[in-house]
Amino acid sequence: MTKKTLLTTILTILIAQAVFATDKHWSYKGSTGPETWGRINKSYEQCSIGKTQSPINITNATKATLSKINIDYLNRPLRIINNGHTIQVNYSGGKITVGDETYNVLQFHFHSPGENQINGKLYPMEMHLVHKRTDGALGVLAVMIEKGKANATIQKIWGHLPRKAGSEKIYKNVSINASNLLPKSKRYYRFMGSLTTPPCTEGVNWHVLQTPITLSKKQIKSFESLYKGNNRPIQAQNNRLIMMGILSK
Repeated sequence: MTKKTLLTTILTILIAQAVFATDKHWSYKGSTGPETWGRINKSYEQCSIGKTQSPINITNATKATLSKINIDYLNRPLRIINNGHTIQVNYSGGKITVGDETYNVLQFHFHSPGENQINGKLYPMEMHLVHKRTDGALGVLAVMIEKGKANATIQKIWGHLPRKAGSEKIYKNVSINASNLLPKSKRYYRFMGSLTTPPCTEGVNWHVLQTPITLSKKQIKSFESLYKGNNRPIQAQNNRLIMMGILSK
């Protein structure tokens, strides 16, 4: 090997290492799947070393009197994006209040199959409404989805599904109110967890509704035609406290 060839080889290796060090790409399978997230980038290390990671199998919940979740979502034009990992609706249209905690809604997105399990049951889909308090703390309102009656609000969203990943699309003539995506009963499980995607940030307040909503078989298939298997595996509960609301006030 000539000196020039050696230098070229070394330079190629260094460039490849630099690209890998800054590459934050992740996926749900293969060499960039969930089991590797904590090694892909330093900022993702919580995915590997965190002690309160999500999702979890919700078992051994402690019955408790939990504050009622007050929903105050507003009508907003549909702002939708295929971000390469899921379908996300950017929705800055209101808030939820739990006791003296107020969370402003940011967006909601979908997983198929679901991520959290309830006493070992895995649902066909799960919706996460992501919120943020004024102090920066995140709160997720999770809704399980099972096969059944069609949902009219979902159908309005599904009618504009972006087939390929890209930038946000806005449909000013399509009005969305996320209240119409929630079950009548707002009883819930509460626990501390994390984001279920990199960087797997912990300190997230999870509120998982006990009652699922339904989508029709066709509506579920429509989402699965774009994303199926975009769910992180169950994480260790690690003796964290899970509270199950039995009497809202």
